[in-house]
Amino acid sequence: MRKEQKTQVVDELAAQLGDAQAIYAVDYRGISVPQAAELRAGLREHDASFRIVKNTLTLRAADKAGVVEIKELVAEGPTALTFVRGDAALAAKVLDAFSRRANVLEVKGGLLEGRVLAPDDFRNLARLPSREVLTAQFAGVVASPLTGLVRGLGGMVAGLAVALAQVRDQKAAEGPPPAAEESPPEASADEPASDAAEEASSDEEQQQNEQSEAEQEAQ
Repeated sequence: MRKEQKTQVVDELAAQLGDAQAIYAVDYRGISVPQAAELRAGLREHDASFRIVKNTLTLRAADKAGVVEIKELVAEGPTALTFVRGDAALAAKVLDAFSRRANVLEVKGGLLEGRVLAPDDFRNLARLPSREVLTAQFAGVVASPLTGLVRGLGGMVAGLAVALAQVRDQKAAEGPPPAAEESPPEASADEPASDAAEEASSDEEQQQNEQSEAEQEAQ
């Protein structure tokens, strides 16, 4: 490779290092050309690319891009890099699944938004549930209390309706309330006073008659 070509490769690598949200480094020994093509096709679906480059050029590109954390991952052994601009977890899943299925590609580690990933960190990331699954699980957790509340309120309303219907039916079966009995007319307060006055007048008249008869006998 001529000097001009190396410079071009370094520039391209530096741009990819700077644009990537995640970078995964693997030892690519043992991978065949058809397998590499298959892996590239799978990664492309998630806006990721797989590139095999000499370590010396990668180190120069890391210095140029200011991504010095990647240098320790390419210091030894043949290294290929996966540059991810899409979903980092989905790209990791593709890489991890291919590595286990084809029994190639030893993961060295990577970078995720500037944070260094050890091989175990990469595997944990690759085996997380997908975003769609996590979204569905979260929606289920949120909806469960709401569903229970709606069902509970529905049961309360239904119970109240049944109770009101029972009260209505019971009142209808009992019939209208009996009419109030008329109380006998109360005696007038003036009647006893009138009777007493008549009796007093009769007694006075009798006394006068007796007095008159007595006077006549005396004469």
